[in-house]
Amino acid sequence: MRAGAFDAAWAVSDAVLRSRDPATRDDPALPYHLRWVWDGRSLDGRRVLVRCYHGLGDTLQFCRYVPALRRRAAHVTLEAQPELLPLLRALPGPDRLIPFRLDAPAPASECDIEIMELAHALRLPPGGTPYLSAEPLPQPAGDFLVGICWQAGGWDPERSVPLPVLAPLAQVPGVRLVSLQRGPGLAELSAAGAPAVLDPGDRSADVGAVARLLATVDVVVTVDTMVAHLAGALGRPTWLLLKAEADWRWMTGRRSCWYDSVRLYRQARPGQWAEPLAQMRTDLHSLLRQHHYGNPGANRRL
Repeated sequence: MRAGAFDAAWAVSDAVLRSRDPATRDDPALPYHLRWVWDGRSLDGRRVLVRCYHGLGDTLQFCRYVPALRRRAAHVTLEAQPELLPLLRALPGPDRLIPFRLDAPAPASECDIEIMELAHALRLPPGGTPYLSAEPLPQPAGDFLVGICWQAGGWDPERSVPLPVLAPLAQVPGVRLVSLQRGPGLAELSAAGAPAVLDPGDRSADVGAVARLLATVDVVVTVDTMVAHLAGALGRPTWLLLKAEADWRWMTGRRSCWYDSVRLYRQARPGQWAEPLAQMRTDLHSLLRQHHYGNPGANRRL
């Protein structure tokens, strides 16, 4: 999958599926993110329940396949995290949306599948066009807004970036940083000599509010977390900071085959963010020149 050899990856997945003990399917003794759900049966003409057992970012990344599933299935129910349901209501495909409750998941359907298994089941490679939408918020006049998200989940702290590392972005003339991060933090940037910051408050618990912020800013700068997938699904210009040994889904280049609007900035060495940040600052200067001397309206929607 990292190499983009999807046919080979699916052949491996087929072999893994054949080797599994059917008695362990959706094993309640395992944490949800370690369970397998689809048993290989055909999805065609069946009532299918799509379960979202992984993280918010995983659901946002793989919900792109639900419309294709609906073209083959008789009926599709999408059981997703409650905080994502308002966004997913605009997604074509599901006949029914229901909240996923950890303590009370939906009963089995004619065919169950975990959302990250859809690519394998449908034999579909990723495509980069946007598939979600959000309305922008009112925008401050004259500012070039860079939304920043610097902290990922605690299970992999190497994906996060120390906030002061991003301070040079705020020192680019004409740039104003907008927090996309849960909780306080931008005050630290001001103390570091980057006064042009804007914190619209802790909206990150409301994914719909984050989506509206993403639709408002000119560029999103984020680490590998839910914000990256949401921005990509919305088609927003996104610059993604990746650790040296990044997750397989980001593959190996500077562009993402999952999201056309996402540009990748990778560490050359573990723990070293200086090089990708320097490249990002150079690219930001270039983008500002386009914005000031080109067509600012067009550059708002790169």
